[in-house]
Amino acid sequence: MLVLNNKTILLISPNNWGTMHISKHHYAIELARLGNTVFFLNPPNQEITFKKKIDIIPIKEHPNLYCINHDLPFPYHLKFRFTRIFHFLMGFYIKSLQKKIGKPLDIVWSFDLNYIYPFSLFPKKAIKILHPVDEPGSPAALKSAIGADIIFSVTREILEKYQQFSVPKIFINHGLSNFFLSGKFENKTNGQIRVGFSGNLIRHDLDRSTFLQIISENPSVLFECWGSYKPNELNIGGHHDQSAKEFIAELSKLPNVILHGAVPPSELKKGYARMDAFLICYDVERDVSKGTNYHKVIEFLCTGKVIVSNNITTYQQRPDLVQMVPERNTNASLPGLFRNVLSSLEAYNAETLREKRILFSHENTYEAQIKRIDKYLAEIKK
Repeated sequence: MLVLNNKTILLISPNNWGTMHISKHHYAIELARLGNTVFFLNPPNQEITFKKKIDIIPIKEHPNLYCINHDLPFPYHLKFRFTRIFHFLMGFYIKSLQKKIGKPLDIVWSFDLNYIYPFSLFPKKAIKILHPVDEPGSPAALKSAIGADIIFSVTREILEKYQQFSVPKIFINHGLSNFFLSGKFENKTNGQIRVGFSGNLIRHDLDRSTFLQIISENPSVLFECWGSYKPNELNIGGHHDQSAKEFIAELSKLPNVILHGAVPPSELKKGYARMDAFLICYDVERDVSKGTNYHKVIEFLCTGKVIVSNNITTYQQRPDLVQMVPERNTNASLPGLFRNVLSSLEAYNAETLREKRILFSHENTYEAQIKRIDKYLAEIKK
């Protein structure tokens, strides 16, 4: 039974549509590619306008996929002081939204943990999916599961936080975009060793001091970074505060660093193909996912190249996939681990290990994840 076929899906995202794509964006693209009509709901404009503006914009690169920009006709801050009033008004607003969409919703698929759109405000017939990919760090995040028919998450730690809800709770790993499946990645280093980093460089949970230490201690290695580092590039969070400005300024001065900024997937893929290794460097204590899983791991693995990282619980038992520090609360040993891996780069990028990494990533494409999800949805439809 194919549930995720020829359906009208409202995908609720806490991150705007933009150049940088993470789980929410990739699911939207893949669901549309599989023949569903997908409406990607951006976060509401939080400025007080008192105008009910709902703009539905086709995303030209992806047929069947639409982005919704919208202003609430009432103050957003009501949510924090008068939650019941906020949700009462939101009920009328959601009816307007559905009218604007013009089709009955078959599925409401929410990645949002701010409890802005209670599932109870949507049609009873629609399947309600909660898909938390970040730690539920507030009461609102847990309340977001009220009315869900099923919960999927990229970590078992997150699922455990929702044990009070008597609905299926399923682990589904991050996915690999089909875009990364075509073409080949080089297997040998030509000249200078290149190490890649991909992600929002303005995020406060990046372990900036360790990141800079690793780069400074390896002057012969070229570090190529993809991801937002300017305010106008932000679409997936981050604050361009003074500490972030100072970090970017220091990073920009280093002669062995290239900052590419946010780039389209085609350019990102070409960049990955040049890399000999990848670096992940977050402060687990401050990390929104608490070092449990990252979307970028799957993308890095598809190249077959070695990954050096802070501790990631999802891959703790897979040293064949990720080389990580054993400690959960510090990255003190990460610079040493990085040096050790690069000193034996040929061994860490041996053909058998490359094949394992590539196979694992190919087993976790978004198409494969959606097929897994479809089976679970078919069960709850019975």
